[in-house]
Amino acid sequence: MSTPRDDDAAGGDATRAWLLMSDLVLDNNRRREVSEALGMSFGRARAVRRLARRPMAMGELAAALGIDPPNATVLVDDLESQGLARRRPHPTDRRAKLVEATRKGKALARRADDILGTPPPGLSALSDEDLETLQRILRTVTGPDHEGRTKE
Repeated sequence: MSTPRDDDAAGGDATRAWLLMSDLVLDNNRRREVSEALGMSFGRARAVRRLARRPMAMGELAAALGIDPPNATVLVDDLESQGLARRRPHPTDRRAKLVEATRKGKALARRADDILGTPPPGLSALSDEDLETLQRILRTVTGPDHEGRTKE
């Protein structure tokens, strides 16, 4: 097993690898495809996908999306008006509300997941051996908590 390299030796290689991965993920137009297919911004789609996985308190949703709580309120108001989410009382905290995806919201989240989960042609063209190697490397980099499920 190799050992971590210092910044001078690895910085160039690690930076190039990171930029290639970023280009692969961010520049493949999936976000635009999701927005067009769902008829909403990718940020809204992200929120629906989070809520489809499990109900969340408003503050938790805001933190997960990296937005301020007042913005989360506006976002949830909008999702509710579209029939994609609903608020309900928190089971253990009378002061809080949980937000959950509706059936319609969950269907949109599945549609987004299908689009986001479709690998680009270049990745699909790799051999089984190369894909196994890539998965092993990515598991090493991301850690054991990331078993093929995206956060977004």
